[in-house]
Amino acid sequence: MANVTAPKTVLVADDSILMRRMIAEILSNSGWQVVGEASTGAEAVEAYFRLRPTVVTMDIVMPEMDGLLALQRIIQRDPEARIIVVSALSQTRLISEAIRKGAFDFVAKPFLPEQLRETIDRCYDAAVAPC
Repeated sequence: MANVTAPKTVLVADDSILMRRMIAEILSNSGWQVVGEASTGAEAVEAYFRLRPTVVTMDIVMPEMDGLLALQRIIQRDPEARIIVVSALSQTRLISEAIRKGAFDFVAKPFLPEQLRETIDRCYDAAVAPC
C-alpha cells in the first residue's frame, strides 16, 4: 500500500493518441504527473512494472492485448495496483468484469473532465489511505 506522501503519478493507456493526450492534459492540469503512456495492453503491463505509477487509466479496446487482460495481468502481479478503466464500451457486463478483475472504478467515454478528476482523486485517496 502506498503511503500518504505517495506522488500523484499516472500511466495513461489508450490506443488513441488523441484520447491519451486529452486524459494527460486533464490530469496534468489537476496536479498529476503523467509518467508514461501506452497504446496497447502489452505496453501498459510493461510500463506499469517499469514505472510503478500510483494510478493507471486503462482503455478496454486496444491492440495486442485488450485492457481487461492487461488489468488482470497487472493485478495478478500487484494486487495493490490502482486501475481506472476509461472506455466507450460501457455495457454493464464489461463494467462488472473490469471491477471483478480488480479495477478500482470505470469512467465511460465520452466523459466530462470533472468526472475523470473526481474518479482519479478517489482512487488516489484509496491508494494512500491507511489500512
